[in-house]
Amino acid sequence: MTEEAHLHRLLLDRMTSTGSLRTEPWKRAAAAVPRHEFLRGGFFRRAHGSDFTAWHPVRRAEPGWLEGCYTDESLVTQIAGTIVPEDIRGRITREPTSSSTLPSLVLRMLEDLQVEDGHQVLEIGTGTGYSTALLCTRLGEDNVTSVEYDPDVAARARAALGHVGLYPTLVTGDGLLGHGEGAPYDRIIATCAVRTVPTQWVEQTRPGGLILTTIGGWLGASELARLTVHEDGTASGPLLGGGVNFMLARPHLPPPLGLLPDLGDGKERESTIGTEVLDDWTSRFVVQLAVPGAQRLTLERDGRTEDVLVDVETGSWAAVYQDGGRWLVRQGGPQPLWDTVEEQTGRWSGDGAPSLEKFTVTVAAEGQTIRW
Repeated sequence: MTEEAHLHRLLLDRMTSTGSLRTEPWKRAAAAVPRHEFLRGGFFRRAHGSDFTAWHPVRRAEPGWLEGCYTDESLVTQIAGTIVPEDIRGRITREPTSSSTLPSLVLRMLEDLQVEDGHQVLEIGTGTGYSTALLCTRLGEDNVTSVEYDPDVAARARAALGHVGLYPTLVTGDGLLGHGEGAPYDRIIATCAVRTVPTQWVEQTRPGGLILTTIGGWLGASELARLTVHEDGTASGPLLGGGVNFMLARPHLPPPLGLLPDLGDGKERESTIGTEVLDDWTSRFVVQLAVPGAQRLTLERDGRTEDVLVDVETGSWAAVYQDGGRWLVRQGGPQPLWDTVEEQTGRWSGDGAPSLEKFTVTVAAEGQTIRW
């Protein structure tokens, strides 16, 4: 057995033992698709002893490349929208913009998609092409359409898929618009997060079909949702739980914060809650629903740490900090952000603080709602 085959087998065994890989059709597909073929351009590793945004490249044939390909980890493949591993010597301190998702999550999502033989599937976010290859192996390449927003990422995926002999329909464009030419689809799956599920996805899915996507927002909490499309053109379904986290689709990224408002102004009062609601995954998701336009930053001011929420569009802001045994909040702008946060989290807590699996998403022509 070659080293590639041995590492591949170990990864398959891990995914099976953890329950990510559950059914025989997907076990066969996973066994037939070698992940390293989709990482020949290398990947980035977080630089040791650095902050979150410092990375160094690992190129093909370098020590650790092959082992890295078969770890159950997400591997960054692009930095700052254009930079790939072959462009860098040393380290780079910028934000990741494309990655190869950890295989266990890829297979978990494909299992949760509940495909059947003959289904037509639209994938939003081709990425490296690894998940596309799994879909092709399971369903046949004629039943798979994949859309990638970034032309360079799309070109690399096309080459990787061709290298392993797979030729699905690949489209370079805005995946939020779907791909109407191939509609209707039995299933749509997104490998990026969205703030709201596009109505185009619902329109392009046949009644009874499923949409599997991660719903997230600008406070960084997200969750996987599986929606069933109905005869009346709406879609609804539960959040599936597990704390799934993907990069937001580029058109859904937050605007630059720009010049901050004067955080010394505003009205100050005692808060009924502290910043722990911004740190816990589930409560942060609830906060995000309450103030979807807000972004968070942490500042040191006057010898104390303040957690600040800023809504760039409205100019509203809230700064929360601890003073001894109490929490204080100072707010400015047309909308009292922290009042809304207190109200929403209070209702959620009053209902027993339900887990995200108790939340339901509904998408209709008038917009998206999420309720517990």
